[in-house]
Amino acid sequence: MAARGHVQDPNDRRLRPIYDYLDNGNNKMAIQQADKLLKKHKDLHCAKVLKAIGLQRTGKQDEAFTLAQEVATLEPTDDNSLQALTILYREMHRPELVTKLYEAAVRKVPLSEEYHSHLFMAYARVGEYKKMQQAGMALYKIVPKNPYYFWSVMSLVMQAISAQDEKLSQTMFLPLAERMVEKMVKEEKIEAEAEVQLYFMILERLGKCVEALDVIRGPLGEKLTSELQSRENKCMMLYQRLQRWPECNALAHKLLLKNPDDWQFYPSYFDSLFHLIDQSWNPPEEEEHCAEGPVHYTVADVVRFVEDRIKAEDGKDSRLLRGPYLARLELIHRLRERGCPEESQLGEPLELMVQFFGKFGDKPCCITDLKIYLHLLSPDQHVQFINRLGEAVPLGEEGPEGFAFPEDTKALQRHLCVCQLSRALGLHHALDTDGKLRLIAELKAHYRHGLRFGKTSLKTELQFSDMYCLMAAHVYIDLWTETEDENMVWQCLGVLQEGLSHSPSNAQFKLLLLLLYCRLGAFEPVVDLYSSLDAKHVQHDTIGYLLTRYAESLGQFAAASQSCNFSLRFFHSNQKDTSEYIIQAYKYGAFEKIPEFIALRSRLNQSLHFAQVRNERMLLDLFLEADIVLSLEESVKAMGLSPEEDDIPWDSMRDNRDLTVFTSWDPKDRHLTDEHRHLSLEEETVWLRIRSLTLRLLASLALLGHTPSQQNSVVANENGVGDKASVFSSLLSQLDQTVQKAAQIPEKRTQYPFLGPPSTRLAPALSSGTCQCQVAALQLSVHLQELEIAGLDESSELQTQICNGFKSLVVQLQEILNKCKGDLLEMKDSKLKTQPSLLENLVFFVETVCIVFWMASYCAKVLRPLKASLQKKKKKKKDTNTTLPAVVCGFQELTGSLQELLTQALDHIKGQETGISALKLASLTLEGPTEEEGSFTRAAMDKVQSSYLRSLQEVGDLLKKRAETVKTLKI
Repeated sequence: MAARGHVQDPNDRRLRPIYDYLDNGNNKMAIQQADKLLKKHKDLHCAKVLKAIGLQRTGKQDEAFTLAQEVATLEPTDDNSLQALTILYREMHRPELVTKLYEAAVRKVPLSEEYHSHLFMAYARVGEYKKMQQAGMALYKIVPKNPYYFWSVMSLVMQAISAQDEKLSQTMFLPLAERMVEKMVKEEKIEAEAEVQLYFMILERLGKCVEALDVIRGPLGEKLTSELQSRENKCMMLYQRLQRWPECNALAHKLLLKNPDDWQFYPSYFDSLFHLIDQSWNPPEEEEHCAEGPVHYTVADVVRFVEDRIKAEDGKDSRLLRGPYLARLELIHRLRERGCPEESQLGEPLELMVQFFGKFGDKPCCITDLKIYLHLLSPDQHVQFINRLGEAVPLGEEGPEGFAFPEDTKALQRHLCVCQLSRALGLHHALDTDGKLRLIAELKAHYRHGLRFGKTSLKTELQFSDMYCLMAAHVYIDLWTETEDENMVWQCLGVLQEGLSHSPSNAQFKLLLLLLYCRLGAFEPVVDLYSSLDAKHVQHDTIGYLLTRYAESLGQFAAASQSCNFSLRFFHSNQKDTSEYIIQAYKYGAFEKIPEFIALRSRLNQSLHFAQVRNERMLLDLFLEADIVLSLEESVKAMGLSPEEDDIPWDSMRDNRDLTVFTSWDPKDRHLTDEHRHLSLEEETVWLRIRSLTLRLLASLALLGHTPSQQNSVVANENGVGDKASVFSSLLSQLDQTVQKAAQIPEKRTQYPFLGPPSTRLAPALSSGTCQCQVAALQLSVHLQELEIAGLDESSELQTQICNGFKSLVVQLQEILNKCKGDLLEMKDSKLKTQPSLLENLVFFVETVCIVFWMASYCAKVLRPLKASLQKKKKKKKDTNTTLPAVVCGFQELTGSLQELLTQALDHIKGQETGISALKLASLTLEGPTEEEGSFTRAAMDKVQSSYLRSLQEVGDLLKKRAETVKTLKI
């Protein structure tokens, strides 16, 4: 808990037991103890607040708030009460109340440094930058310490960053901040590095690069000591912005002489050279080249410099540095791009890369170093290059299987690097099926042989030969996608499960297993795999899509809720956490980090994944609970859903997905392209728009459902019914247009790489007829509104239209159900076949049934009063005609058909469950050299079988609940 004042305070001794109970999570005892204390000491405000904290933590938020406000209105100034109220308001997610608390405290104790600083931090939590600036200056006047003055300056900078009007920030906020710092510079009061960093930040944002350069190179720059080469890095950045290429070149050259392995300066060195050549720059005859020293302004100078660095490395006895050797390859690449003949002076790329492999091939980074320069080789050199590398790998004698193995980890790493480079050059992909199977056998043999080097490794360490296993899995995936032989994917799962058993912390094994299980429609094993990845913080945003894309669509509704919660918990805590980071940055003077924290917060708030998860979670709750646990209207109310409001930031949406999370050595023509990324984002956005509009329409339908009878349209408009109806119609027309737009996307859809982004549910939703059927069901609600206004007497045409709509809905639902029929898992010629698309279609059927049911429920609410009033009229007229209106008959037919469809679907599910349970996977003949490998493959098959049964059970249970509620649809 918070700091508890001074030990000698007797109240402290009285409050200590309550603090201890709260710290230990024993909230009920804390409340009892507080009550006891309040009986004796009624004016002990802190005890009341601590009781409120206990109430808040036991779910009694309203009582807690009332109690807290009782104390807050007294405007306490004792430290204990203020700290306890701060904790309570933070737990209530009401940081704005903390500001009022300390505003009052500061008014009563105007000279308290502590309360003023707490007030500043309270403003920081809610982002009140103007008030922060004022609070900072007030604090500086009471206690003239530099940090307080610069808190005020930083708050001005934050006003500039957050200002909507860029002109305002450039002409008012930033110049004022600059003048405030200049005042301190003139008075020689600058003390800390953070203050110089802030000055630099202001000048940089004002675009005053020359002045910023003077600050960095002057005496103030000497204070920049916390980061290595901080001054040099800043100078380099400013030279590049000012396009001072001679200085840029000379500084890079000077820094590379100092440390030839510092890669960040090689690109600057080469860039500046080519800019100087393009400008035909020549040095002044008598003076120095530039302020930073001599400039290398010809290709010959730069070639000589790189060659000299390499000679210096070659002559060393100690560990070699990779930088100069990679710089030579980088220079060849750049010279070739520009068509410069000097490229040949540096040597033949193939020879240079073979030499590089000779020097650094035993390091895991060798593959990533060489991979980016493989394009320097011509296609006819590829096989020669790999053969030359193979000669440099020391392998032992050939074993009985015909494979020679490395005898230590360095040789293993060299051999692995050759395999990785072969794949990157496309040599694996060029093999035929038999060649690929031989390659897999070799990779698996090397993997198992390499396990001997990691026998003493800890569970958290990776095995030296793990990458062989991963590569074998990639070749299996190639075979699966090329031949559609499902046996390949089963073997792939087997080899990955085997790899995971030896290396339980290998994230790449888990990610690939997760993807494969999802592609096979088995979500059950995925939840544990994702949990074991132990995704931290922002990873829930960058890789969470792998989980949430498949959760609901594969029928595992409970796991889907859990998956959404994983992500939502992170997004919701981000708001609170970021405020704390900002406060810490102010406290420790890390001013340059504050805009970064703000940017992170907005990046997460605008995240595509956040919008998707939030939306899917609410839809899922409606499908599972609306009209089963609570009515649709109560469910919508509990979620705080407002159909008029669209809380998704469509224009500023950020795609934060990490689409390169899978390790891959594929050649460049198989990489994920910018076009793939763009198409994926477009598809995700359209699908999100459809789902968001569907959710808002359901919320709107719920609000329509509880309106009073609209016989009197004037009264109706007074009640806002007309407005609700127009919101519904507007949303429906938007949904209709979006579905039409979406229909064009699959036409231009390209095939994403297997390890690229997963495609959305959009294509199957359209091909199964789900979207069209849901729009038709919601459209019927509009006709029912018209019927409610027109009444049953004068609406025969409208009734006929509605009845035809009912019949059409039943036909469409039957078509969706027909697309679910078939065997999800079957054994053919002692091989296991899966059809996961059937499961996805079944979930679409369930979702559509729910929407049709809610429409029917609304229909019943409309028809009941209309039918009752019609019967009253007949009684008055003593009309003995018992024929029911057409729409009532049509509705009764609809409910009967819905019941039949649900029975049919449940029978289908039962048949599937029986069929899948009866499959004897133990009798399968598995092609595999070892019994152990066969057992891993069989275990993977068992997981898929178990997952399918779980999905069918959950879908079946939900359909049974819906079948029960159809019985309530009587008029």
